[in-house]
Amino acid sequence: MSSINSGANPLLDPSTLPNHAPPFDKIKDEHYLPAVEAAIKEARANIEAIKANKEAPDFENTIVALESASETLGVASGVFYNQLSAMGGDALHALVEKIGPMSAHFSSDVILDEDLFARIKAVYNQRDTLTLTPEQSTLLEETYKDFVRGGALLDEGKKKRLREISQEMSVLGPSFMNNAKKSAEQFKLWIDNEEDLSGLPATARSAARHAAQEEGEQDKWLITLDMPSYIPFIQYADKRDLREKIWRAYASRAWGDEFDNSDNILKIVSLRHERAQLLGYQTHAHYVLEHRMAERPETVEAFLNKTKAAYKKAALDDLERLKSFAREEHGLDDLKPWDVTYYSEKLKQKLFAFSSEDLRPYFPLERVLEGCFEHFSKLFNVRFEPSNAYPVWHKDVKVFELYDKSDDRFIGTLYGDFFPRSGKKDGAWMTSYRDQGLFRGLIERPVTAIVCNFTKPTADHPSLLTHGEVTTLFHEMGHAMHGLLADTTYRSLSGTNVLWDFVELPSQLQENWCFEKEALDMFASHYETGEKIPSELIDKLVAAKNFMVGWAGLRQSAFGILDMAWHMTDPATIKDVGAFEDEHTADASLFPRLAGPFSAAFSHIFAGGYAAGYYSYKWAEVLEADAFELFLERGLYDRETGIRYRQEVLSKGGSEKPALLYHRFRGRDADPDALLRREGLLDAEEKAA
Repeated sequence: MSSINSGANPLLDPSTLPNHAPPFDKIKDEHYLPAVEAAIKEARANIEAIKANKEAPDFENTIVALESASETLGVASGVFYNQLSAMGGDALHALVEKIGPMSAHFSSDVILDEDLFARIKAVYNQRDTLTLTPEQSTLLEETYKDFVRGGALLDEGKKKRLREISQEMSVLGPSFMNNAKKSAEQFKLWIDNEEDLSGLPATARSAARHAAQEEGEQDKWLITLDMPSYIPFIQYADKRDLREKIWRAYASRAWGDEFDNSDNILKIVSLRHERAQLLGYQTHAHYVLEHRMAERPETVEAFLNKTKAAYKKAALDDLERLKSFAREEHGLDDLKPWDVTYYSEKLKQKLFAFSSEDLRPYFPLERVLEGCFEHFSKLFNVRFEPSNAYPVWHKDVKVFELYDKSDDRFIGTLYGDFFPRSGKKDGAWMTSYRDQGLFRGLIERPVTAIVCNFTKPTADHPSLLTHGEVTTLFHEMGHAMHGLLADTTYRSLSGTNVLWDFVELPSQLQENWCFEKEALDMFASHYETGEKIPSELIDKLVAAKNFMVGWAGLRQSAFGILDMAWHMTDPATIKDVGAFEDEHTADASLFPRLAGPFSAAFSHIFAGGYAAGYYSYKWAEVLEADAFELFLERGLYDRETGIRYRQEVLSKGGSEKPALLYHRFRGRDADPDALLRREGLLDAEEKAA
């Protein structure tokens, strides 16, 4: 394979750090573009060598050689796009305009190369006579399918158009993400009268004061649209007019301002639709779902309609109960969307005699993180060790190494980036800087990260998490363990590189332990006194687990329905983003739209990997509800069950079909009623059916 003369570019030099991790202390903005250019040149030379090979095409000299051809490019572009999300900034977003089309052009050159595809097809045609492992068979099949689905069988005219579409799309997703972030960042609710903070817990007041002081305002409070600021305000603030103001701002991100995403949305869905039709598919949804567990749009639509029917009945009951409560006990006759979170918190306090804020003192981030690690240690027989041997991209980032307790074997590297900052994308996610598997001739261990936007520490107290943030941490760590515990040969099939409607199983499964006393007792202790979380408080948390579950489930179903609508409709018929959203979510919405459409900031489907795949969250919930029932039966930390799950699901990545992996772990297929049974909605679902 060809190698690069780096010219002192840290993205091109083989890393000398532990686990060959990226040297973040040396990487500058000016390194990205020349690194990608040089890496593409190297990859082209490697691919030319595959094509020039005089030996007959076989699995090693064609399929494996292609798997390894773009390793340096994977490192350089992986660091760039990860930092685009974690750090952002105008300089990186300006680079997208160059790096995106350049990378797309290279990808098109590879996938549409007739000579390269001929070699792949020659090996694929021999597949029944080759002696391959299940993983090798999957790699061969996936490689062939990727080329066919990428346009390898098209004529030259269609290939040309496909190239143009890929290059246009390479900048639209990052542009969408940047607009949503910048639109949110320009909203600031300054408060100079403490009475306007009425109802807000002390932790939220302290955080708002700290945020204002960071911007040079010593005697004010600042509320932003970052989740740790927005959620407590919409949940607790007594001032209804201010709740409405911030709710409208949040619901109108990237809508009707200088960062309006309407044009981006229409361009994205139009290009996706055109690409799908060029490739012979009816819609983008048909194209995507061919390569998912669900396989067909009809399956997804039936699934979403079933969940919607069950959740809508429960959601209507939730809403009526909330309206009655607000009217009878608070004199409010016209409940609006900005009232729902506020009054549902008050109703929860009445029904279950506790507030969400009662839990926060028991969840200091450092202790929760330690407990989360202890949880995975008990579950999978591993141990985490903090490390100072790795440079980081921001002072808040922590690094840990993972080891197997049975033989002290090194497993992988984990970065944790926990707090919001300017430029950083909203939400929480797990990502990879290098997947486990074959890299530069050796099987290497993974370099992973979880990136979150948790409540920041202040001068008065450490970072104190909500229970929702605790479940988010366990969720993202579930993804991280999927990546870290991978044990395959090929990186493209390791860890989270699975069919998209299977990828949320390992993450959502872990959320279940956050409601179990045995797990909470490992880490939930008061940040000042060290007192363990009281059993009565855990009992209340569990009792309230399904509170407003119909409301939340209908909301998730609506997002899935909206996603499918965007990707099953001919874009030529769509003239207005808001009107389109209203039409397709009407039956899953309990309020009229009173601000911008959700689509304008729906980054999951317009700037992420969830296009025609948002249903995956609910799909995977069925799997994880069924899987967790086994842990409840055998014991939350039953070693045999945990190790079998690690070996049969996590370690295998995408090396075999997910349904087969799940069946091996569970001993049967998933029970489709497991989720509704857990949520207490099975009777509602049966009546709806």
